[in-house]
Amino acid sequence: MARHISSDDSFVEHICDQIASLDGIIHRSMFGGFGLYCGSTFFGIAYRGHLYLKTNEDSRAKYLDWEMEPFQANAKQSLRSYYEVPEDCIDDAERLTELADEAITVAAGG
Repeated sequence: MARHISSDDSFVEHICDQIASLDGIIHRSMFGGFGLYCGSTFFGIAYRGHLYLKTNEDSRAKYLDWEMEPFQANAKQSLRSYYEVPEDCIDDAERLTELADEAITVAAGG
């Protein structure tokens, strides 16, 4: 999928702007991309113009229905609990905020 955001820095800033209604969102460099945190809770990865959010067995079903893939930094490293968010959800602040909030809850063990 082509992204309208030109760099990883601007992409992660766009994500953070989209979910700005959630308190305590920060991002840190990792995996050659960025980790997304709510306070100390790691809930997402912005990597090469794609967003991956933490899932559990229940929340993962919708990502599979959307035919999205798990995060894979390279051929040997995959995080199967983080699934890609469809581009149309990234551009819908309300929907993205709902997905991020769900990922935060999952990551926090809720």
